[in-house]
Amino acid sequence: MKNEIKIGIIGLGGIAQLVHLPILSKFKRVKISAVSEIKKSRLKAVADKFHIDNRYTDYGELLKKDDCDAVIIATPTNLHHEISVAALNAGKHVLVEKPVARNYEEALGIRKAAETNRKFVMIGMNLRFRPDTMLLKSLLNSKELGEIFYVRTSWLRKQSSSEDWFLSKNKAGGGVIIDLGLILLDLALWLLAYPKCKTVSVESFFHRTKDVEDSALGMLRFDGGKVISFEASWSLLSERDDLKLSVYGDQGTAHLNPLKAYKLIGENKIDMTPAFASNPKNLYKKSYENELRHFVSSIVDPSHVHSSIDEGISRMKLLEALYKSAELEEEIKVNF
Repeated sequence: MKNEIKIGIIGLGGIAQLVHLPILSKFKRVKISAVSEIKKSRLKAVADKFHIDNRYTDYGELLKKDDCDAVIIATPTNLHHEISVAALNAGKHVLVEKPVARNYEEALGIRKAAETNRKFVMIGMNLRFRPDTMLLKSLLNSKELGEIFYVRTSWLRKQSSSEDWFLSKNKAGGGVIIDLGLILLDLALWLLAYPKCKTVSVESFFHRTKDVEDSALGMLRFDGGKVISFEASWSLLSERDDLKLSVYGDQGTAHLNPLKAYKLIGENKIDMTPAFASNPKNLYKKSYENELRHFVSSIVDPSHVHSSIDEGISRMKLLEALYKSAELEEEIKVNF
C-alpha cells in the first residue's frame, strides 16, 4: 500500500463538514491535501478548522496545483458532470456524491472521461454501506428467506438541503425522486441483485414546491415476478427522519430500522435476526466510514469498485423512466 494517499475535497457544504472531513482526517495513511469552495468565508473557516493549507476558490486550481490521488465532489448536482470530467482529465480518481449527475447523458459523459483516462468513478450511495444493510444482504444471499419477490421502501424526511439550487430542476435534476427515491431504489436493487426491470409507474406531487416534486409514490416490476414499491417525501409529516425497508420472501421476511428477520418453518415463526445492536446515529456514521474506507482501498486497488459509474448510469437511466412515467401519468414499459 502507498505510504500516503492524498485526497482533495471540492465543495465544503454540510456533507463535507459533517462526514468527509472528520472521517478522513482520522484515517491512517490518508491526507486531505487540498480543499476547494467558492464561498470564501466558508473556505477559510473549514480549512482553518481542519488545518488544511492548500485551499482554493477555483477547483481548477486545485486540480492543476495539487498532486492528490483522488477527489471527492460534494457540490450542487449541476456541477457534478463538469467537475468530474475535469478531475478525471487531470488524472484523479473520483468519488461523487449522489446523484452522479442531473441526467443520463451527463452520466455517460463522466464514464467516457473515466475510460479515456483509466481512472475510476464511485458514486456515494452510503445506504449500501450501513452495517445493518450489509447484514441483510448476507441474509438474502444465503437464501434464508427463500426467493425474494417484494421489496417495500419508504423515506419521509425534511428537505435535504436549504440551498436555493436544490429546488431548481435545472440545477438539481429533479426533486425528492432524485434526492431520496434514487438512493432507496439503489439499495433495493442491490439487495435483489439487479433484476431486469419491465415496467415503472410513478405519481409525483408538488404540495409545497413548484419546480420539483416534493412527494412521490412508485411501483417497479421486474423479471421473475419481483416488485419494488417506494414512497419518498419531504412534505408528508413524520415525527422524525423515517427510513423503512421491508423484504418479503416465500420463506420469510426482513425489515430495517430496526433490523429484524423472521422465517416460517412449518407453522412456526422463527426469529432469524442477526446479533446486532446500533443506534441510528452510529449507523449513519458507520455507513460513511465504510464507504470512505472502500473508496480509499479502491485508490490502491481499483479492480472492484462498489457503486461504480456503470451502476450510476444504470440508475440514471431508471431515473429518466421514473420521471417520464410521472409526467405522462401512466405506467411505462422499459427494458433494462
